[in-house]
Amino acid sequence: MTGEPLIEIRGLGLAYERDGRRTQVLAGLDLTVGRGEFVAIVGESGVGKSTLLRVLIGLAEPSAGTVRIVAGERPAALRRLAPTALVFQDSRLLPWRRVIANVAFGLEWAGIRRAEQLRRARAMLDLVGLGDLADRWPHQLSGGQRQRVALARALAIEPDVLLMDEPFSALDSFTRESLQDELLRIRAATGRTVVFVTHDIDEAVYLADRVIVLTGHPAGIGAEITVPVAQPRRRRDPAFADLARQLRSELSRRSSEL
Repeated sequence: MTGEPLIEIRGLGLAYERDGRRTQVLAGLDLTVGRGEFVAIVGESGVGKSTLLRVLIGLAEPSAGTVRIVAGERPAALRRLAPTALVFQDSRLLPWRRVIANVAFGLEWAGIRRAEQLRRARAMLDLVGLGDLADRWPHQLSGGQRQRVALARALAIEPDVLLMDEPFSALDSFTRESLQDELLRIRAATGRTVVFVTHDIDEAVYLADRVIVLTGHPAGIGAEITVPVAQPRRRRDPAFADLARQLRSELSRRSSEL
């Protein structure tokens, strides 16, 4: 972990009941994320990676343990908004709103005046490289452009933590790599703390300062791997490839023990 603690999770458990049966998804999970850190979470499908993000954003209530987010100073107008923002696998743009109105959507809940909403929205569109597409409709955008708009919408509320749930998995490899680099540029420019869920080991190692491996049923942290390769990274760097192989081996070993 780098920086002062921003997220502190202790003994987190989450269970749900369906058809009279209780299913435990997460159990005994402890995790601290430092301010400004980029943490990737990997694990098998269905292990609870997305569930953890839902807990962090308040869409799921823990059944045990505590989750604490140490919010920093934000503009007065944004303090009523949550300190987290989530970017989903699909952009979830509202088709009846133009691009700039989609980006400004979260700001409406803060009661910010319309002129200020638009100013902030345009600034975020400029940040993600789409300032000239502000007046387009979502259906006029490519898949990669829609994900950039979703990222701009999340950043517009100035969250302490940017949560990302496999945001590039539905894109072609060229667009995915391009957006990975864009995310690193934006993170460097804004200093945002990022918690990034992915099933792609190479993506996790390329982006993150630290990779968390979720394993087990119910899931807990099976391993934590600090990425020692400094940014900017080269995808074909031997050290990068070695670390990706190490992580795949760790995942395979943990899975075989279940």
